[in-house]
Amino acid sequence: MLTYVGNNKIFSDNIQNFSANPYRRVDLVAQLNYSTDPQAVIRFLKEGLSKIPYVLPTPVPEVEIVQFTPAGPVLAVRPYCHTDHYWQVYFASNRLIHEAFGNAGYPVSQPHFAFRNAPQAQEAG
Repeated sequence: MLTYVGNNKIFSDNIQNFSANPYRRVDLVAQLNYSTDPQAVIRFLKEGLSKIPYVLPTPVPEVEIVQFTPAGPVLAVRPYCHTDHYWQVYFASNRLIHEAFGNAGYPVSQPHFAFRNAPQAQEAG
């Protein structure tokens, strides 16, 4: 494959070359339901990530709560791998999240909202 890069792109923009790094971090997220214990899921995913081919043992894969949404907590799922295996690890990690949640019976996350009607003022009469 041949790629042409214009001079303007080279001189005016940043070019990232991940092949120069010894490893790469895969960044994924996993949405949890509020009824799911995040610590149990974190342990489950860390164990599963360590079994995926090409995931590096060092640095250790990271799984932590990154934010809270109306649907529940969101986990950052971050395994590390050699640059050559980035996409294999990316797709295998996504499969792990999907299959693990289904097999463990974790409920599907859904946004939860509470609507309350304000009492209406009575008309004077």
